[in-house]
Amino acid sequence: MSLGTKSIEELLGDEASFLLNHTSQTIKRERLIKPSGNYVDEVWYHSDRNNRVLGNLQWLLDHGRLGGTGYVSILPVDQGIEHSGGASFAKNPDYFDPENIIKLAIEAGCNGVASTFGVLASMSRKYAHKIPFIVKINHNELLTYPNTFDQIMFGNIEQAYNMGAAAVGATIYFGSEESGRQIQEVSEAFAYAHELGMATILWCYTRNNAFKVDGKDYHASADLTGQANHIGTTLGADIIKQKLPTNNGGYKALNSGDSSYGKLDERIYSELTSDHPIDLARYQVINCFAGRAGLINSGGASGDNDFADAVKTAVINKRAGGMGLISGRKAFQRPIKEGVKLLNMIQDVYLDEDITLA
Repeated sequence: MSLGTKSIEELLGDEASFLLNHTSQTIKRERLIKPSGNYVDEVWYHSDRNNRVLGNLQWLLDHGRLGGTGYVSILPVDQGIEHSGGASFAKNPDYFDPENIIKLAIEAGCNGVASTFGVLASMSRKYAHKIPFIVKINHNELLTYPNTFDQIMFGNIEQAYNMGAAAVGATIYFGSEESGRQIQEVSEAFAYAHELGMATILWCYTRNNAFKVDGKDYHASADLTGQANHIGTTLGADIIKQKLPTNNGGYKALNSGDSSYGKLDERIYSELTSDHPIDLARYQVINCFAGRAGLINSGGASGDNDFADAVKTAVINKRAGGMGLISGRKAFQRPIKEGVKLLNMIQDVYLDEDITLA
């Protein structure tokens, strides 16, 4: 049974009117390429993507409960490497078994499942034709002592192709000391993935201790993440994954005092954004070539109010012009029925025709 608009309003609580009735006065919705059931024909058909890439993008968009809407709900589970298996799966040890990860995505009606080479390869013959596989090709591992923070390749594009993947995913830590190498590796990998017919999704994260200024963390600022999105789209990502912006002014903070960092225009802050979370997320969308590459925001870590938080994130993403949500820990760190319920609630936001672009 789907959530209705009234139930969504109840979950949003005191923020319901603030989020559902907002009309953006910064970047008007008319400037955006909007998600739709004809997205592949209207957007990527005109690009250099070959027929096989177009077919896999269409399969991803047509699969699951959101099929045909232009929106996506993806289950990502790479935490066994990124955050360690024990730390990630202690809350629900069922997910040490890769089959349960795929089963959760299928039962919840997700458009696709994103995970590691090992997880998806172990079950590929049974499931690769039943739900689009998105193989995450690089990771940050936390066993090296002391911990290092870098994205390194865990396999190659041909492995993903041979297991029947519809798409590959990768992360770049923009702003990090290692980002130059990561940009080159991912650019080459995405070009080869396209050649073989797979779609591409890029996790465009920022990472540098200098992005914390005077006790304020700008890793999720709209201006820095927006530029990461713009670079990621330039590298050949068909879909961009980004954390929802939590503030703005990263460039301004890093340019304080005698520091000179990057380039900025004051209109980023005075005209193209406001303090409203939908306007901040819209700045991320506009940097994805005005929405030609779909923006999916992450669901974030599991907490005390997961269901309400997931619905709020989905509302912000949808009303900003995004393409959907990619939510993992909130779903798999709980019993499977609850995980399915949470993912379905996210999907219900995108199925609700009363929730429109701001």
